[in-house]
Amino acid sequence: MEWNLDRKSKKPIYRQIAEIIENGIADGTFPPDKPLPSERYLAKELNVNRSTIVSAYDELESNGLIQRNRGSGTTVSKDIWGITKKRIPSWNRYIEAGSFLPNLPVTQRLRKEMEEQKLINLASGELSEDLFPMMSLREITSTRSFIGRLGYDHPQGNSILRKTITRHVENFRNIDTNPSSILITSGAQQALHLVVQCLLKPGDSVVIEDPSYHYNLPIFKSAGLKTYFLPVNQNGVDPNELLELHKKHRIRMIFLNPAFQNPTGTLLKESQLKTILEISSEHGIPVVEDDPYSLTSFKGEAIPTLKSLDVHGNVLYISSLSKVVASGLRIGWIIGPKSVIERLSDAKQQIDFGHASFTQWIANDFIESEFFNNHIKELVKELEKRRNQIVTSLKYFLNDQVEFAIPEGGIHIWCRIKRDVDEMKLLENSIKKGVIYVPGSTMGSRKSYVRFTFARENEETIHNGIKRFAEALNSTR
Repeated sequence: MEWNLDRKSKKPIYRQIAEIIENGIADGTFPPDKPLPSERYLAKELNVNRSTIVSAYDELESNGLIQRNRGSGTTVSKDIWGITKKRIPSWNRYIEAGSFLPNLPVTQRLRKEMEEQKLINLASGELSEDLFPMMSLREITSTRSFIGRLGYDHPQGNSILRKTITRHVENFRNIDTNPSSILITSGAQQALHLVVQCLLKPGDSVVIEDPSYHYNLPIFKSAGLKTYFLPVNQNGVDPNELLELHKKHRIRMIFLNPAFQNPTGTLLKESQLKTILEISSEHGIPVVEDDPYSLTSFKGEAIPTLKSLDVHGNVLYISSLSKVVASGLRIGWIIGPKSVIERLSDAKQQIDFGHASFTQWIANDFIESEFFNNHIKELVKELEKRRNQIVTSLKYFLNDQVEFAIPEGGIHIWCRIKRDVDEMKLLENSIKKGVIYVPGSTMGSRKSYVRFTFARENEETIHNGIKRFAEALNSTR
């Protein structure tokens, strides 16, 4: 029979194959007394992966049309009308029909490789365990009594923690707020989801940086938003380009990471921040400021945030303890107008009935203690050492093959490879060499870029990781 597969169609190949077989069963091409082609044979015949045939047969089996028989192959179901045979759901159809989109395939691959292999990890955007304040947290949990409640807490988060964060952002970020304007979230990621799901609607236009880690988040596409890209150069974003985007597309919201941006490491000047706020105020466009890194300045200087300069309430400020204390605590927060916080709080309560009280208690006691300030000082010293190491290793092993700007804070360094290279082949070669990183295309429209994160590995493994990457690059043409 003819297998007319349309490889340009949006319909998955496995489903096209399943439909052809289903039609063949209906017209007698595949009779009940003869086996269907084997998975291996059909994959070769149609020049597809065997997993594609497996998915097609799974689809047919779930619909009660075929049955798999150990030792005798796959045959058309004798009870094709389902009179006696129970049917299982077609899970592949459900998976593809969901409105909440999965991560990009490359992102899924990176995560899988990091979980399954012992690789030098220059990809994961979190601290290594030796940078976590384990001794301090153990002392807090072992010597201080838990005074929180074990029932559902306030929808916006524990009131004591919100008061502590009010003082914290005033002391460390020069942000003037109050507890009623704060929502505790499960890290910054949940905060972003709440903002997108509650404050925007399908068809709205938003601006994200290019490159940006927002680029590989499916939440914007899942919500049906139109995303427009604001280029990030060595000096960060140009506010004038933001204005041009708004004139063309009527932007509804702006998402920015002004301090030691992920992945470029750029830091916006105060003059740039003020211009962005002027544009926001003049056109009534809210700005979502994602600030994971402003406490990590290697120069030890206070970093101005958009929210600290915001006098009109145009900025929704998102931060967390994930990048400076421990990702596993899952403590983040949003600061914004009270009405907005109440709306987001209502949505969060629908999802999880509020944040876990135990981790809020630990976070509160740690932020309030003398441990916090000491930890940040030590963390910045260690991150600077690792930043220096990766810069040294890049210059030693790659010299004139890459170019990069040296970040003055944060945990990432953004490198441009000075020649055309097959990005996926380079990644495969690097994994074989035992090192993993984030390909540039997953973070923006630019090719021949890579993002290395220097917070997850120590100085020795950073050096070895760049060595292995250089070997992989030199073997990739």
